[in-house]
Amino acid sequence: MNKGKGLGRGIDALFQDIAKLEDVDVKNEQVTEILLNELRPNPYQPRKTFDETSLQELANSILHSGVFQPIIVRKSAVKGYEIIAGERRFRASKLAGKEKIPAIIREFDEE
Repeated sequence: MNKGKGLGRGIDALFQDIAKLEDVDVKNEQVTEILLNELRPNPYQPRKTFDETSLQELANSILHSGVFQPIIVRKSAVKGYEIIAGERRFRASKLAGKEKIPAIIREFDEE
């Protein structure tokens, strides 16, 4: 199938950008435990719906094994932190009844 030429970079490019953000060398960055109630979702999150069954499976995994990969956040201009990458892990951690989540705090422009 031949893809037509579309406008902009497309949704695949957005997910690739997020994948690059999560490609973290944890040895060089500090992982911090952040309270879930200090976090807020990114309003520019490309994913608008989250499969409840999949989230529950991830929540069960987090209950038994913890969060393997820290989420990426930035300090919010208002209060707390804004999630840059890892909203599924955030939501599943809430479902699992966790109070904190491992996170890496990075500085980002408003882009």
